[in-house]
Amino acid sequence: MMTNEAIQEGESSDHFSMFSSQSPKIRYTYNKIREVKSHRVGDLFSAYRDILWDDGRHKYNVSSFIGEIDEILLGERFSAFDQSTLDNLIGTLRQRGNSNATINRKMAALSKLLRKAHKMGDIHSLPEFRRQKERAGRIRFLERDEEARLFAAIKSRSEDAYRLSVFLVDTGCRLGEALGLIWNDIQEHRVSFWITKSGRSRTIPMTERVKEVIKLPPTEGRRPKGPFTKLSQAQFRAIWNDAKAEVGLGADDQVVPHILRHTCASRLVQGGIDIRRVQMWLGHQTLSMTMRYAHLATNDLDGCVIVLETPRSTQPAGSTEGSVFSSPVMTTSSAGRKQRDEAAAAKESQKAPRKSSKAK
Repeated sequence: MMTNEAIQEGESSDHFSMFSSQSPKIRYTYNKIREVKSHRVGDLFSAYRDILWDDGRHKYNVSSFIGEIDEILLGERFSAFDQSTLDNLIGTLRQRGNSNATINRKMAALSKLLRKAHKMGDIHSLPEFRRQKERAGRIRFLERDEEARLFAAIKSRSEDAYRLSVFLVDTGCRLGEALGLIWNDIQEHRVSFWITKSGRSRTIPMTERVKEVIKLPPTEGRRPKGPFTKLSQAQFRAIWNDAKAEVGLGADDQVVPHILRHTCASRLVQGGIDIRRVQMWLGHQTLSMTMRYAHLATNDLDGCVIVLETPRSTQPAGSTEGSVFSSPVMTTSSAGRKQRDEAAAAKESQKAPRKSSKAK
């Protein structure tokens, strides 16, 4: 047996030679050790913003969110984003008056950025992001007279902006979806939206006035790629803000272009269109998003008013006949019983004469 001294001195033995010759060769490999550097949130955003977000208003908003987060963190560099840092960040945002909905938007942007940085090896740990509970807010939509006044003010400033406004309120599409349309997306009486927020395309029929506003007036020069490609989001919003101030809606911060989508959805629901079809029309990814408008479908509750306004003295106790809430099944069965009773009475009346004739 090989002694410790022999091993230390590098001496060999028969046992060791036998073991080394019969055993398979064992190779030890070592992964490259990568230095984990510290980064600022702003640095990570600069590195990955063009990979994670497409150009547009959403990317602009995310840039603002990340800038505010970097400012709250005082530009601190980190190699691991721990839970306490995240909790302090959320607390500061709440102290600044941010609602839970706004905090969720900002945390969604931060989470997406940190997950990418973690995947690329820039940071080595992530906190747990928990969605803040959001309260259902009031949905503002335009009344018919408000729409007429606002659209007239928009038309006086820009015919293209007016055409776009009509298109938005009758289709319920998002502003970016409308601006991205090309002529090939419009076929006969239908319009298809391919570039959508949910990533799912949809096709809807057009109203008569939508068919009119997608027609461009005859102009000289080259035809644009689509019906609304002459406008940018910034141009349309500037015209919108000027027009709403003119008609006395300037102080209402809910009167933004997206209100036209709410208006379309509200009119569909109030007109009796079922919530599933409204979901398909708007292109909502989940039904829960469309359910925000469900409370506007009050027609099913109109019968409650009739019951409440009818004096109890005119309603026989236990009677459900003629009730707006009477069951169709009960009504059918009651009608069936009445028919059977009438048939039995008719048979009895037919038998009666024969009995009397025998008696004579």
